[in-house]
Amino acid sequence: MNFVSTRMITRDVTRLVEFYEQVTAVPARWSTPEFAELVTASCTLALASDRTVALFGGDSAQPAANRSVIIEFRVADVDAEYQRLTSLGCEFVQKPTTMPWGNRSLLFRDPDGNLINFFTPVTPEAVERQDR
Repeated sequence: MNFVSTRMITRDVTRLVEFYEQVTAVPARWSTPEFAELVTASCTLALASDRTVALFGGDSAQPAANRSVIIEFRVADVDAEYQRLTSLGCEFVQKPTTMPWGNRSLLFRDPDGNLINFFTPVTPEAVERQDR
């Protein structure tokens, strides 16, 4: 089994896709006006309109309701990303901070309120864990 993607449901696919294209510098691949994917080397972030929820059955997902999942991206330099994202007007939850497990992390929210973590392993142990 391979974990291949995370899909987020939104009321405004275009807005959310444009946001993720800016913060990740990854261009979206649009399948339909209701569905796009940002494909990275390790995983895919899929963004879909709330109108697609009916295909899965009723009220199975709700847009902008996440308060338990953090979307994480490993980046080369968290502090440089913080400077870049500041100019984009991102809503920061936590400025770059070195966590007890050895990652330097930056937390911010997307336009739907989903929490995003950009992190860089900075201790030898954290670097080793990421290289496995």
